[in-house]
Amino acid sequence: MNKDHIHFITGRLAQHALENMLPSLAEQVGFRYSLEVLPITVAALMTPAWIAKHIQVPKSATKVLLPGYCKGDLQALKAITDLPIDLGPRDLRQLPSYFSREPLAEDYGRYDVEIIAEINHCPRLTLPEILAQAAQLKADGADLIDVGCEPGEAWPGVAEVVRALCDAEHRVSIDSMNPREIEPAVKAGAELVLSVNSSNREAALDWGVEVVVVPDDPRTLKNLDETIDYLAKKNVRLRIDPILEPIAFGFAASLGRYLDIRNRYPDAEILMGIGNLTELTDVDSAGVNVLLLGFCQELGIRSILTTQVINWSQTSVRECDLARRLMFHAINNQVLPKRLEPKLLMLRDEQIVAPALEEIAQLATNVRDNNYRIFVAEGKVHLVSHNLHLHDSDPFVLMEQLQTAGPEGQLPKNLDPRHAFYLGYEMGKAKTALTLGKTYTQDESLDWGLATQSEKSHYLKRLKRSDNP
Repeated sequence: MNKDHIHFITGRLAQHALENMLPSLAEQVGFRYSLEVLPITVAALMTPAWIAKHIQVPKSATKVLLPGYCKGDLQALKAITDLPIDLGPRDLRQLPSYFSREPLAEDYGRYDVEIIAEINHCPRLTLPEILAQAAQLKADGADLIDVGCEPGEAWPGVAEVVRALCDAEHRVSIDSMNPREIEPAVKAGAELVLSVNSSNREAALDWGVEVVVVPDDPRTLKNLDETIDYLAKKNVRLRIDPILEPIAFGFAASLGRYLDIRNRYPDAEILMGIGNLTELTDVDSAGVNVLLLGFCQELGIRSILTTQVINWSQTSVRECDLARRLMFHAINNQVLPKRLEPKLLMLRDEQIVAPALEEIAQLATNVRDNNYRIFVAEGKVHLVSHNLHLHDSDPFVLMEQLQTAGPEGQLPKNLDPRHAFYLGYEMGKAKTALTLGKTYTQDESLDWGLATQSEKSHYLKRLKRSDNP
């Protein structure tokens, strides 16, 4: 069987590194290849139109792979070749993972767990504030907006808020145990009541909506079965929530109660309120949400209640939205939930991509311009320019070295305030990457998973001539 023949395109600076990598990579992955080095120093400055004027594609090639930084419409290239044209990774050191990562199934992204997102302390908020929060929660992936009430007297504004949320095309639940609060909310359009136990189950017969049944005492599940039986006999639709307890207050036992409820009620709808863990544990919420969604998916728990009040859980709904898709795919396809959803890797990267010290030293020798290049490698930040290679773990020390790197220990001519500001910003990012174990790529945002905010390039300029800049 013929192997694919991939025609790699690169610039002069990356030539040697790519030549060293391709033989073993081609043997490992199983492809033939050719490498074309175009007359340009930095491959990132290429555009498809410029490449089309220089490229020489071998007849045996079956695919063309461009550098990942290449920007622009590929139509100019498609006009000269019928071969598939792909963009590789932005860093050539990522080529092994580029070829090894299994493509996701076309149906990846399906889910069957419903996210109910609570807006806490609604009586303390204005209607515009509630509507704004609801719109954001829905955009983040929430299926229902839960109107969080407070203990005590019934909130007179509950009907107005529920009606406004329904008018804004939100599905709404009401979080209260007070019938005088629940009844107007239901009449205004709330479709789910959290929660019902022996204290208010008789009133639930008149509401005509689905309810969440909770025990009178979570630790003993007191009256839970009685409330379930009472409502079921009256044909009230219900979900069961045995209550997830915080760590140090019965967490392990509460997980066991979910298992027990599923065994005793194999066909029942179950809800888990996960905020007792994400909000009450000193840890970034993404990992906790993923773990709990995995538990829910395995146990057939089809709805969760979450909130994002405390700062470390401020993206909890988005995390749950990704986690439910990841867990649905993993469990239904019997695969590990690994290397499938990179957006849930927020604090640290899947792998650190960094140049070897020899590559950095060679770059300092080969580069012909005075632009500054920044790398992170071997526990240090590296600054490279023409015949210049400075490095230290402290960016302040690195700037002190640079200040005397000019002729006769003077300030380099191109180290003006604008350059200094840019270098300080970039080296601050580099230090962050070094501290947390993340990949640093100059002039790009660090990868914070779902929280990543893209950055505009301030370093590389588009090619304006038909030759080397």
